[in-house]
Amino acid sequence: QAQLVESGGGLVQAGGSLRLPCAASGLTFGNYDMGWFRQAPGKEREFVAAIGWSGSTTFYADSAKGRFTISRDSVKNTVYLQMNSLKPEDTAVYYCAAASRGRNIYASFDYEYWGQGTQVTVSS
Repeated sequence: QAQLVESGGGLVQAGGSLRLPCAASGLTFGNYDMGWFRQAPGKEREFVAAIGWSGSTTFYADSAKGRFTISRDSVKNTVYLQMNSLKPEDTAVYYCAAASRGRNIYASFDYEYWGQGTQVTVSS
């Protein structure tokens, strides 16, 4: 059974940094594009970043570009979201997800597997 487990969330001051790891198991890691989404209270789930199966291509929402970096480690079967220069508007539950090759990595409904989410709170 496939499982994705996010961690690394917490409370951070504005301008600070967090790194969120998502450990994948029960799937062939290299067969999947990986993505990060977030959802704040009262808002729809929002695309944040994605990385192709090989790690050679990355994609970012405008809100994340220049501040966030997505990466993956094929040895650890883990995808990471490095978040720098955090702002209060980044406060949300962050989810990682896995999509088979050829799916629309910007669309949440094209992802097959999801983690449980990790809370990120940015204070001013």
